[in-house]
Formats: sequence, structure tokens, C-alpha cells
Amino acid sequence: MYNKILVPLDGSKLSESSLIHVKAVAAGNPATEIVLLTVSEAFTAQLSEALYGATFDATPVIVQEESDRIRQKAKEYLGNIADALKKDGLVVRTIIKKAEANQGAAETIIDYAKDNKVDLIIMSSHGRSGISRWTLGSVTDKVIRHSGIPVLTTIPEGLKD
Repeated sequence: MYNKILVPLDGSKLSESSLIHVKAVAAGNPATEIVLLTVSEAFTAQLSEALYGATFDATPVIVQEESDRIRQKAKEYLGNIADALKKDGLVVRTIIKKAEANQGAAETIIDYAKDNKVDLIIMSSHGRSGISRWTLGSVTDKVIRHSGIPVLTTIPEGLKD
């Protein structure tokens, strides 16, 4: 039923908690393709502050070098997860998408899913609620609300009631 499953990952253990569900859904259908997706943001002053605790005026060369470093780390991260899933006999592909200028991760995930005929999105919730969800937003929540594609949302073990 699900020929292509999209699994957005952000590098956190919380996002990886969805992988057990990915395996369970894909186990019954050997033709299922798993697409691991990480959304890469452009290196900006805001990102430098988040990563390094300080902003600085970056030359185009520094911006490119830092963007390349971030992309390489994402490639290695997704490759390690893909290798583990392939050992379980799953068909896995990895994608690193750069967020467009006026898009966040949620919009990038939704656009990728639509453009690539994804049948199901499986992602975890980070468990934010109340004021932190309102101020920080929730990528998962935005994907659920705006995607026309079914979304299986998982709750990490430590966040279950």
C-alpha cells in the first residue's frame, strides 16, 4: 500500500525514534522505498549564533565552507542510518534538501513529498506543548496540518504518558 515512505530526520535522537515504526510499516512490503530526508538551512548570521553562540560577518567563502561542512555532516548522518536500515533488508535512499529562501523545514518536507509521489510521511513529535509549541512552532504539527499526504506521527518513548 505504501510504496514510498518519507522519513524526515533532524539529527536528534527524538526524530530517530520514528525509525522503529518505519521498519514495522515497511516490513510487510519489500517493494517499499524509504527516503530519509534532512532539510539543510543556508548558513546565516542566525544559524551561526545558534551553532556557535555568536554572530559574525561571514565572507561568501566562509558561508560556502560552512554550508559544505554542514551538508557533509548531514550526508554522513543519513548514510549511517541508511546503512543500518539496509541491513534489515529495506530499500533506502537519502536526500538533503536545502530550504528555499522563504521556507522552513515543514514546507520543504511537504513540497518534497508532493513532488516525489510519497505515499506516507513518518515522523516523530518532539513533544512540545503549550507556550513552547506556540513560540517555537512544530515542524511535525505544520506537516500534519498542511500536507495532503498521510502522516504517521510517533511519540518518543520518554515523552509518552
